[in-house]
Amino acid sequence: MYSKIKLRSPLPFNLSLVYIYNQIRLLGHTADMDEYEKRKLSVFNQVNFLGIIAGFVISGSGLMDDEHLPVIASVVAFSPVIISSVVLFLNYFKRQEWALLVYFTLYPAMTSLVYNAGLDLGLEIFFILYAVLAVFYMAKPVHAIFSFVLSSGCYMFAYVFGGHYFYQLRITNFSFYVFIHLMALTLIFFALYWLKKENIGYQSSILQKNAALHSTNLEIENQKKEISNKANQLEELNSLKNKLFSVISHDLKGPIYAQRNLFQSIQKYDMPGEDIKILVPDILQDMNHTITLMDNLLQWSKSQMESETVRQELTDITSLINNVIKLLTPQAKSKRINLTARLQSSAYTYTDKDMIDLVVRNLISNALKFTKEGEDIVVEVHEIKDSLEIKVIDKGVGMTKEVLEKIRENNFYTTKGTANENGTGLGLMLCKEFLRKNGSSLHINSVYGEGSTFSFCLPL
Repeated sequence: MYSKIKLRSPLPFNLSLVYIYNQIRLLGHTADMDEYEKRKLSVFNQVNFLGIIAGFVISGSGLMDDEHLPVIASVVAFSPVIISSVVLFLNYFKRQEWALLVYFTLYPAMTSLVYNAGLDLGLEIFFILYAVLAVFYMAKPVHAIFSFVLSSGCYMFAYVFGGHYFYQLRITNFSFYVFIHLMALTLIFFALYWLKKENIGYQSSILQKNAALHSTNLEIENQKKEISNKANQLEELNSLKNKLFSVISHDLKGPIYAQRNLFQSIQKYDMPGEDIKILVPDILQDMNHTITLMDNLLQWSKSQMESETVRQELTDITSLINNVIKLLTPQAKSKRINLTARLQSSAYTYTDKDMIDLVVRNLISNALKFTKEGEDIVVEVHEIKDSLEIKVIDKGVGMTKEVLEKIRENNFYTTKGTANENGTGLGLMLCKEFLRKNGSSLHINSVYGEGSTFSFCLPL
């Protein structure tokens, strides 16, 4: 059986030339070279590649007129092919310094040799190219000055001070004379154009890198600020946590120890039922306080973990307040406090129901704690424009300016209610935090010895 062999089609000629041209541009590039040096070397390689082409073209054109063109002129016309080939060969083997030395020495020398031999082939314009490239490519000032002086000196002694030529191409073959000038101008144009193009590309690359670096620096600065802010927040939160748990642990010890001592007494002394019934109201009061404190603590922890999470829904404030009052009525009766509500039949708002429930419960519990027996606590709801205003009004002990300042600063502290109930300020702090998350705020009007009014507004 014969296997089918699919031959690869050769590359198109123009693609082959592009590949060769690109490979010549990259001659001598190394990983440790910076971008600017690579761009300069690429232009130098292109100039030599163009010099080789120009050498072939000029020498080939000269052969067509060999009966008039001297032999030395033909040699000089072909010399760019040899010199530029040697330069590219040296660049290939990473000998850039030798390549520059060969280029800026041999080219001016070969060109001046023609004029010193009494020939005027119209090559004087090439001296300009050698001088310009020498200034650009020689890294050390001494080398640049030497190459510039060499090219300028060859031009002066060969063309300006010479002037006696037995052979002038302009007279013998004017069209070839013009052609050589055009080739020289083309070479100079492309050399300068490539240098300009690479410089613009390099400057654009620097600007892009600077812009990217500036953007990165701004991002780093923003990250540093964010990290610093987070660190400050964590430090404040940690300090707040330590203070909170210090106060709460102190306030929890009393009720828990009292219950422990009671049950120890019941177990040890076999207390009669009548004596136990006498202690039940106090135990119940301590239990209510402990439950409220633990509930607030859990809600605070939850709020810290869930950050800004708010689950808003359509809420009947009238129903919510009635449920809270029903829950706290036994506590009010135990202190002989009249807990009443002045509500509408229904009042709806769009808010986080659980958060507002805790706010109302804390405000009423706080009023119960600091109101004396026989006094009144009133919960009111009023419509004000597009809002519902909820008020908790008590005729309790009121607050001093110092206590109000502590509340504003969210400071935790232990206080005693009218029946020696403990308070930490955590409940009010949660009220402020939850109201803020629902787009509201807590307002406190209090006169020491006369009572307090706590109020907040929610949108209808």
